[in-house]
Amino acid sequence: MATNTDVVDVTAKTQGTETGLTLLTERGITTISDEVVAKLAGHAAREIEGVAGMGATFRRLLGRVKPGQESLTQGVNVEVGKKEAAIDIVILVRYGYPIPSLAQEVRENVITRIETDTGLIVKEVNIEVDDLQFEEDKTQSRVE
Repeated sequence: MATNTDVVDVTAKTQGTETGLTLLTERGITTISDEVVAKLAGHAAREIEGVAGMGATFRRLLGRVKPGQESLTQGVNVEVGKKEAAIDIVILVRYGYPIPSLAQEVRENVITRIETDTGLIVKEVNIEVDDLQFEEDKTQSRVE
């Protein structure tokens, strides 16, 4: 038997000012934090072939958790309301991928993932292409 689910603002606060989404059902409450929505969006963007990384160039260098690894929320900013979300994403594109179609593919995947996994309605996904990644030049130098 399906239960009725309503979406409301998070009113519970702990030590800081936490935001997120609260789902009320007949059998309990589920809270989804903004960070979870940001991680879902970051992962969905990385699933698209042609996305080489996330975040602005300078922040990519400073924001690494471990060398060679990025945080799932790096390059992602979300605003979560009562029933809707707006998402801003900064990506690094691999050379050779058409940027407009790649951005649209990222946008559609993020919208699908967030709406399916959280029940939020995604109003917009803004994408900023910060840099291009070129293949390493594999030819040897002409001089030794």
